[in-house]
Amino acid sequence: MEFKYYEHGVYLGDFRFDNIGVHARRRNVLDGSWGEESEITGTASGDGFPFSEVIPLSRAFYMSMRESRARETVLPDGRIYEIYKKMSDGKKSVTVWALVSGGPMLDLAVDDENGELRAVFWTGKNGTAVLVEDGWEGVTPVALWDDEPFARFPSLPRAGAVCHRGTEFVSMRDGVRLATEIWLPLDGAAKHPAVLMRTPYNRLIGGPRMIYLAQRGYALVCQDVRGRDDSEGEFMPAVNEARDGEDTLEWLASQPWCDGSVGMIGGSYLGRVQWQAASTGHPALKCLVSQVTAGGPFVDTPRPEGTYSTGFFAWMFMMSERRADSGKMARNDWRELLASRPLRGIPERALGRKLSFWEEWVNHPDYDEFWESVDWAASGDKIDLPALLISGWYDDDGMGTLEAWEMNKSRGRKNQRMILGPWFHNYNTTRCIHGVRFGPNALRYDLDLLALRWFERFLRGVKNGVESPVVEYYAVGENEWKESASWPPENARAKPLYLHSGGRANSSSGDGSLSFDAPNSEPDDTYLYDPDDPAPQIIDMAENEMAVPENYREVEARSDILVYTSAPLDSPVEVAGTVTAVLYAASDAPDTDWLVRLTDVDLNGDSIRLTDRIVQARYRASRSKPELLTPGETARYEIRLPHIANTFLKGHRIRVHVTSSAGNLTFPNPNTGRDISSETEVRTARQSVSHRNGAASCLILPVCE
Repeated sequence: MEFKYYEHGVYLGDFRFDNIGVHARRRNVLDGSWGEESEITGTASGDGFPFSEVIPLSRAFYMSMRESRARETVLPDGRIYEIYKKMSDGKKSVTVWALVSGGPMLDLAVDDENGELRAVFWTGKNGTAVLVEDGWEGVTPVALWDDEPFARFPSLPRAGAVCHRGTEFVSMRDGVRLATEIWLPLDGAAKHPAVLMRTPYNRLIGGPRMIYLAQRGYALVCQDVRGRDDSEGEFMPAVNEARDGEDTLEWLASQPWCDGSVGMIGGSYLGRVQWQAASTGHPALKCLVSQVTAGGPFVDTPRPEGTYSTGFFAWMFMMSERRADSGKMARNDWRELLASRPLRGIPERALGRKLSFWEEWVNHPDYDEFWESVDWAASGDKIDLPALLISGWYDDDGMGTLEAWEMNKSRGRKNQRMILGPWFHNYNTTRCIHGVRFGPNALRYDLDLLALRWFERFLRGVKNGVESPVVEYYAVGENEWKESASWPPENARAKPLYLHSGGRANSSSGDGSLSFDAPNSEPDDTYLYDPDDPAPQIIDMAENEMAVPENYREVEARSDILVYTSAPLDSPVEVAGTVTAVLYAASDAPDTDWLVRLTDVDLNGDSIRLTDRIVQARYRASRSKPELLTPGETARYEIRLPHIANTFLKGHRIRVHVTSSAGNLTFPNPNTGRDISSETEVRTARQSVSHRNGAASCLILPVCE
């Protein structure tokens, strides 16, 4: 078995597989030279292509295919393959088999004529890599790079050699120097448009993963943010990123090898720093590729809707030293640690020392000038840039992408495009999340190419039509990609789905129901919320994914969860957009939390989480001016849940949870009304939800008609 190896459409190696092992010769990405053939083991690509899996995988696949010609094939190790699609170049044709469960994520392209394996695809958030038999590139994602954009625009630079200029220490306005790595194309041009990445996770890891941009004619610049890895200063998340971003842009635009046009790319924290740099209005910054971006501090982390995110502690521990250490997220005492009080002292109890940025955060319990200074959306009037937004339904930073979209659209900003897939924060990496399977089309082979085309359009001025379609989104349930000129889609209509009961909606065995008809006068539902026994959010802290689709069937048996369920649907119901809960609720405590969750109940009775949101009651009217509750008095809450696209299939049921805690996700509200970060005492609260005329609780669904 002999294959050529491509990353991001660039030919990087020859691989030979036999019974002994894997032999390869590889191309130096810097000077384009070829090395001698040698034996390799395991992973040898920049993004982690698992070469050692190819032989055993292909053999297992052939054995299974001999036994079955069904659309789905289960391998002996449990991996499940499903027919995805045909790919053809007009002369050759293959059937692509997509891995829909198990790993690693390798798709197989099988010759339609004789059943031989012709190519293997590996897809991740940074792009697609391909092993392909010579001459079969036209039936793989490599063909995308041959067709777009170079065939139509032959003047554009093709993949070439790169010069690694090494590290420069760039001075900020206060004298702190930030370690900055530079890769330049060796294409003969004197000046190049630049792509900037600013990262807290090591520039020497992040930069090489995007080297294809330098190979395609861009100056690639990757910088350690302040206080991380080789950069000077103290790391205070988000605090210095606007100023440091502006100073870096000023330096970058003045370099003799830069033509003055800069784009930015990156995900999560690397998305946040883009928006903070954009909030300064620096003229050199021309466009953004914003992936699973972190949002504002009270919209996203660390204080979503005023609550304290326990899920954020895994990230904080990983970032507790100058160099990121993911091993610090793997603990066997998370349950005990997160139950300890006061929460202000958790880092010291866990790590043996304080974390300066955590100390700063808990010293600002309300949204004040400190939080406003790191809230990039508060400077939305200064942000007017073309932005390609990429996120997923189960991205725990999904509210950041929604915040960016709405900020720009409300101001009429042009050239905004958004892609929303069935992905968690580690986006475009799997078709199965926590046992919930999506279709073989759930992964995209073209996200790296789209990023390149975005830069071609807005840094080079190439009119390649990349601005359209405006929105692409994956409808779960149907498992289909759809397009729209707006978000929510034009055909989405806000319809209130009312919560009904006879006063006994406690647990899934109660009498809670859902209907598009408003209630007349029904008794309140009540439950007791004990902060020492919070209802769980089903997540794995060590995974650092806080919004996964999970089966809440067992959790719904708790009496402190109100459960409202529709009748089995006579026909499919498609929702796409932001879900809003209007909750009329009372507590006998001066402060508490409220959580609303939407699930899809299938024919087996499994209740799969779609989206949810928890809010702290004292911030119901204002994040900057908290107001405690009057015990026993009904208050109105308008709770925006992260957006979703889901088709509830025929026979399925729509389900809504109302409760007051999300253990593992947020710290339980102690119900005392005192500062949560310092509180050591708790009290049980009696909670009630109203279904009365004029105070009818409901979930407003964006129903597509």
